[in-house]
Amino acid sequence: MTEPRGRRPSTRTWTALAVALAIVALVAVVVAVTGQQEAPRPAPSADRAESSAPPSTVAPPAPSSAAPSAAAETVAQPVAAPVAVSIPAIDVSSDLLRLGLNDDGTVEVPPLGPDDQAGWYERGPAPGAIGPAVLLGHVDSAEHGPGVFFDLGGLQPGDEVRVDREDGTTAVFAVDRVETHPKDDFPTIAAYGDTPDAQLRLITCGGDFDSSVRSYEDNVIAFATLVRTEPA
Repeated sequence: MTEPRGRRPSTRTWTALAVALAIVALVAVVVAVTGQQEAPRPAPSADRAESSAPPSTVAPPAPSSAAPSAAAETVAQPVAAPVAVSIPAIDVSSDLLRLGLNDDGTVEVPPLGPDDQAGWYERGPAPGAIGPAVLLGHVDSAEHGPGVFFDLGGLQPGDEVRVDREDGTTAVFAVDRVETHPKDDFPTIAAYGDTPDAQLRLITCGGDFDSSVRSYEDNVIAFATLVRTEPA
């Protein structure tokens, strides 16, 4: 059952989302070993700490607490669900699938196909609501080539991300930064933690491709902040 809009997701929900990133990397995102196109890579983060943890195929842990702060509860307002996303700088235009939970508690991921689409994790905030809304998309596949978020790493600060919503309004976000992080050193708090305003996270796979386990080694994360809402 979907949580009411305006409420923070539970720790179990964020844990499930973290597991979904591993699924995107290890199952859904499969690339050809030869003839592979290389996705754009963001500049390395100067302040990223190196992890001493051993490599792992398990996604990073969720925050110790996903409960909302009193301030966030006070100002949070319900917003309409998203239906489409466009990113003009990298020529992305996609309807948004609704991603929930599988029977085993893991988060659904968008299916791979010739008409690749991004998805919104609907148990988290809706784009434009207080907190970090999360959109997931594939980087590529062996069968169908570049995915919807293939060029995510090429975004620059200030680039717009436009999210159309069911009520006809559009939430417009500006990219703050794009980072690449090893899967065993995922910035869980930075990506999923409480924010005092409306934020957006766009997540895909990236970095080097490890053909021995058929998985990308990193996650690419675009961080964006709501700058305006356009009326219907």
